Amino acid sequence: MDGLPTPRRYLAVFAISCGTALNVIDGAIPNVALPTIARDLGIDSSSAIMIVSVYQLVLVMTLLPFSALGTRIGLRRLYQCGQCVFMLSAVLCFFAPDLPLLLAARTLQALGAAAALSVSSALVRSIYPERQLGRGLGINSVVVTSAAALSPMLGGFIVAAASWPWVFVATVPLGLLSLAVGARSLPDLPPRPGRYDLPGAVLCALTFGLSISGLLALAQGYPVTNSLALVLAGILVAVVFIRRELRATAPILPVDLLARPVLALSILGALLAFIGSMTFLLSLPFRLQEHFGFSPAQIGAVISPWPLSMMVVAPIAGWLSDRVHAGLLGGIGMAIATLGMALLALMPDGLSQWAIAWRMALCGVGYAMFLSPNARLVVSAAPLARAASAGGLISTNRLVGQTLGATLIAALLALGYGSDGTPAVIAAVLTLLAGVCSVARLKIAGWQYKP
Repeated sequence: MDGLPTPRRYLAVFAISCGTALNVIDGAIPNVALPTIARDLGIDSSSAIMIVSVYQLVLVMTLLPFSALGTRIGLRRLYQCGQCVFMLSAVLCFFAPDLPLLLAARTLQALGAAAALSVSSALVRSIYPERQLGRGLGINSVVVTSAAALSPMLGGFIVAAASWPWVFVATVPLGLLSLAVGARSLPDLPPRPGRYDLPGAVLCALTFGLSISGLLALAQGYPVTNSLALVLAGILVAVVFIRRELRATAPILPVDLLARPVLALSILGALLAFIGSMTFLLSLPFRLQEHFGFSPAQIGAVISPWPLSMMVVAPIAGWLSDRVHAGLLGGIGMAIATLGMALLALMPDGLSQWAIAWRMALCGVGYAMFLSPNARLVVSAAPLARAASAGGLISTNRLVGQTLGATLIAALLALGYGSDGTPAVIAAVLTLLAGVCSVARLKIAGWQYKP
């Protein structure tokens, strides 16, 4: 069947939306509470940062191994098992008396999030008919963007009104709703026969774990020699891992999908776009504070047009991607984002909040026009049996891009170029290259849209 029948489809969309919001909010909401956690546990700020870093590291290490596991045991089963683990670990975070136990609970929480996120795109593909897949991924993008925008406000309210452990369990009702509704509504695709490639999963986790740990250590000022040694070890493991995956029939790292030029360009373009957005967004508060004299509240107000414009444009872009090729939409989107980045890079000191806000909205519009159609192309172009791998690749690509962006801005700040227009210039170049990758797909696939 091409998608689920109604009204089951609507119930499945509700279940996926609740689960997605749960993972996004609970993944980001502790950021606001880090100073309070550090004070109450008697730890320094750098130790408190580990609460976030450990979560992100485990997530990027395990997304692809879990996506391969989902095809073996069933997508719905893995998705809902991941939600159960996520909520159980949230309760453990609530009762954690010290940092080591809190980090252990966050590690378990990241494993649950990875299990759910690794197959969510594949479930979305099975929920919607092919002709409405772009619309469905656009709705999913709105949920992600809205949850990310809500997280800081919700976290600040909880910390002000209650103690910090409540930030970890505030969204558990969303998970319970998702489990209850999804038990009967989510599609239950048959598992794919075959043995799970455990050695490949270990090599995948080591590749990303060693490389990302080295980059994070480099960004946080640890000895350069030790940091580069971790990165080098990750590269060596990656060589062994990729050579092994090239011989696999169902690789954990979907090298078979990346061998398709259209998909390779889609992933490369998205990676460049994520590096650019993270580099710019992390640098902007420093620039606004040092050169414009903005308060934290003003900085938040100036940044908010980016996610707000994405919330509005993402479903429209998703709807258009069911009719217009993603290469064209993405090229237009990245051209708009490049213009916005260039205007932000060249803006003089003393501009009003409104003058900065509309430039930020321009970037958000451009990114929304690129990301939703790009995800639709990647998910739909992969065979149905490989949809989970394609979805895991999208999520892993986003996390790697964000990590590389954070590392780049840390290096720029150390060199003294992180609080001026330099990060915006770099971001503009990266978005331009992402647009080139997007338009290049038209030459491969042809200008006529093919579902």
